[in-house]
Amino acid sequence: MGAPYRRKYHHTKSKGQETSVRCEFCGKIVPKWKTFTSYKSFGINDPVLRKQIDPRFVSSFTRKTYACPSCARHRHIIKPGRSRKSRTSNLSRSR
Repeated sequence: MGAPYRRKYHHTKSKGQETSVRCEFCGKIVPKWKTFTSYKSFGINDPVLRKQIDPRFVSSFTRKTYACPSCARHRHIIKPGRSRKSRTSNLSRSR
């Protein structure tokens, strides 16, 4: 006997197949809308090297990385979520 209703996946119903990306930390393939983006960059501290590099290319030392939800939580890219009940109770107390 089946459920009295049918569960539907509404997110990509009208979009078709969405792009998938690879998590930078664990390598898992995750839909792009589920990932959390962060930017990794490095700076050059040596003044001699900094003068040798053209300043137009310095911004290219930044790259965009994607993290799956579990890695983002483990590496503190996002804060752990709270339940809806605790969020609404905090709002009512603060007023």
